[in-house]
Amino acid sequence: MLHNTPCRSEDVVTSEMMEEKNGDDHAMEEDEEDVQNNPKWSNGQCVLAVPTSSTLNPSFDLSLCRSKLEDDGFEIPVRDMEIPLNTALNASPVRRYLVFHSALFHFIFAPILYLVIWCAVFSTLHIFITVSDYWVLCLSVSLVAIFITTAVIFILHLSNKDINMNLDVRLIQVNERMVKHKLLVAVADWVQNCKGNMKLYFVYWDLSCCLRELTETLEEHNFVTNDTQKKLKKRMSHLVLVTEVNDEVSGSDIEQDLDEQRPLLGDEAMSCSTSSSQREDTKVTTSYSLLPDVSLPAQAKAYQLLMTYSAAYVKLLVSERLSGPSHHRLRPRRNHCSTAPLCLCQYIKKKILQ
Repeated sequence: MLHNTPCRSEDVVTSEMMEEKNGDDHAMEEDEEDVQNNPKWSNGQCVLAVPTSSTLNPSFDLSLCRSKLEDDGFEIPVRDMEIPLNTALNASPVRRYLVFHSALFHFIFAPILYLVIWCAVFSTLHIFITVSDYWVLCLSVSLVAIFITTAVIFILHLSNKDINMNLDVRLIQVNERMVKHKLLVAVADWVQNCKGNMKLYFVYWDLSCCLRELTETLEEHNFVTNDTQKKLKKRMSHLVLVTEVNDEVSGSDIEQDLDEQRPLLGDEAMSCSTSSSQREDTKVTTSYSLLPDVSLPAQAKAYQLLMTYSAAYVKLLVSERLSGPSHHRLRPRRNHCSTAPLCLCQYIKKKILQ
């Protein structure tokens, strides 16, 4: 600070200039440390969103995804991204499912269903009921058609779970590989300006904080293990994947596959559908339950839960359909995502453990 004095000692001026320089250097060092400590990406931030190449035949250009991710500094091997994503999303049954369960299809399906119901009800009532004023009949038919259409759409909406067995579950094995590169993958779609908006999303996510938080929560619930396991069974009992495996697999291989270190879904669970000529009597079915085994340690349970709901969470995150936390149960300071009201571990606590 400059003082309003007529003269100043040269030594004093020099010392003050040195102090100001040291202070500026110290501030610059602190700014550099802050830049180094703050990563480029934060949890929940969308790194890449790639639309489908066709509405009627949904597919994603994975080579383009890989090149764009490399431009953002994510060096991901082919075996960790392209191969598992091709296996999960490029099978013909999955593509058909994406078409007939897309938001655009439901958007088009609603008026078509209304017209079909209207014509069916009108033709039926017109035969058995004689009405002089047709506008009364048309109005009554319209009300009935609106009611039935709304009921059907409401039932279809209720049948859609937060986690989709035909899509989100198939992406579990993908996210198990991608999370090593601090990325999570999901497919989300909604209607925007009367157009379908189906995209493959890559979201940055450092799993360490959520894994530690959820592990601590499960460890705290160790004294009520039965109660916790009942909650898990109640909310995850429907998450059973039935797959075909070779009958030639020996028992020792099956036991080895059940080790807690194996992926949540085996390679058989993610394999593409085979042709009818290849499906012979040597094939048997096996079930994979996504319910964590009670004998697993808390950290293994937490990791399995995080991976199971990773794609479903990202889908809700990018479509802004995550509901906020209840203040008496979840404290905002524990949120590990700055772009959403709930982070992944909080979402699991709210949906599964409460």
